[in-house]
Amino acid sequence: MTTKYKDIQKMNLDERNKKLKELKLELVKSKVGVSKTGSSKTKEIKRIIARILTFNTLEKKEVLNKK
Repeated sequence: MTTKYKDIQKMNLDERNKKLKELKLELVKSKVGVSKTGSSKTKEIKRIIARILTFNTLEKKEVLNKK
């Protein structure tokens, strides 16, 4: 389940967006089945989503700085 930053770097933009959609769907499913206390799976999904979004933001900044 864990997606490391190195794995995200290897993905192209389409693959990252696809992974992001899958993770968001999985997050919704995991929230439905979990009580108010939360779970480690939910936390891990949120962390991976944050990694992908952060990488996308950094990549956009690099492209803008090159122009």
